[in-house]
Amino acid sequence: MLRHIRPALVMLIGFSVLTGILYPMAITGIAQAVFPWQAQGSKIERDGTVIGSALIGQNFTAAKYLHPRPSATSEPDPNDASKTVPTPYAADNSAGSNLGPASKALVDRVSGDIANLQAENPGVPVPGDLVTTSASGLDPDISPAAAAFQVQRLAQARGLSRDKVSAIIAAHSAPRWLGVFGEPHVNVLAVNLALDAAAP
Repeated sequence: MLRHIRPALVMLIGFSVLTGILYPMAITGIAQAVFPWQAQGSKIERDGTVIGSALIGQNFTAAKYLHPRPSATSEPDPNDASKTVPTPYAADNSAGSNLGPASKALVDRVSGDIANLQAENPGVPVPGDLVTTSASGLDPDISPAAAAFQVQRLAQARGLSRDKVSAIIAAHSAPRWLGVFGEPHVNVLAVNLALDAAAP
């Protein structure tokens, strides 16, 4: 019996070392050498301090900032660990809401968001990504239409012209990759940093 168990144990230990230690270390080393910025988390710094990542959204709510998509992430309730409380852009708990289209809570939330946005920008259709959450809840980007929808508010809050705000957004917009893959998008954090630089 031992002669049957020994090869199985040797294979288990060997493949555990190979796939659990050596392979991850090799891939991490290659990533650090070839793509160091991405491998370190695509961190964005200002004045030597890390203030975010190009890959993880943040919850900007002030009128002077470009607003991201809503986030459905949550954290345990500090008063009752059996419950959760909404915590937008909780990077340690990436998740969607799992609410279906027939959910009253979802319909009420989206309807309220649409009403608020229509009051901000009367007569302009509200882009879908300003009222819907992404699957991860951490989406750092919005569509060009969602960014354009916010230009009037940003211009008023910053004391800038609409053309200046639109130019800042355009400078931080990305087209489809290779002209085919993905969708055009605007990085919210990059635009907000540029707005801070243009009108502190």
